Order: sequence, then C-alpha cells, then structure tokens
Amino acid sequence: MNVKLDTKEKFTVISPNEVTLTAIMTEELSKLLLPYKQKDTPHIVLNMQAVEIIDEKGGENLANLQQNFYEHNCSFVICSLQPVVEKLLDKMELLEVMNVTLTESEAWDIVQMEEIERELLGDE
Repeated sequence: MNVKLDTKEKFTVISPNEVTLTAIMTEELSKLLLPYKQKDTPHIVLNMQAVEIIDEKGGENLANLQQNFYEHNCSFVICSLQPVVEKLLDKMELLEVMNVTLTESEAWDIVQMEEIERELLGDE
C-alpha cells in the first residue's frame, strides 16, 4: 500500500495514495499504524483525500483502528473524506463513532485539543 507520511511535532499525518481502499489494505494500514501508539508522538491524522472508494469491511477496519488508538489515549482523526466514502460510512452508521473532520487543519486542532484534555485529566 502506497502512503505518504508527514511527521509533525505532536502527530503524524498519514495519506493513502490509493483511489480504492479495500479490507486488505486497511489491515495493512493497521499494521503500519499500530506501532505508533508506542512512539513519543503517537497521534495520527489520516488524510483520506485521495481515496474515492472504500469497501464496507475497510470502513469497519478504520473504525476499529481508530477505537484502538482512543483506548490507548492516542488521538486518531480522519479528514478530507470524499463524498462517496463519507456516504458509505454514514450508511454503515460508522460516522457516528468516528472522529472525522472536513480538513486536515481541523484534524490538527482536534489532536491538539485532545492532548490538552489528556494533560488536564491526567493531573486529577
């Protein structure tokens, strides 16, 4: 699977360079991303701008991957969904449980807000 990695100070932006994202490809993506939970900057922004087609199992895999990150106090925000992909995820009722934003900039803001929230809650 062809992806672009862009490491920032607080998170890493992962951009699949694929038009179609299948279940097998999202499993590969999971294998690539899960080790990030152990890094100093474990937070992920998944930029889906290039992805025009995703199958149902692929959508489920993304939702499960995102949930896995949140269970380990790591942010995972998906941004720039194409309308067809967004429609499928909405039809599957996955958008309700996923952290999705319109733009990468908004995703960065969410990661930073969640980091502040974790720091504040960690002090209590």
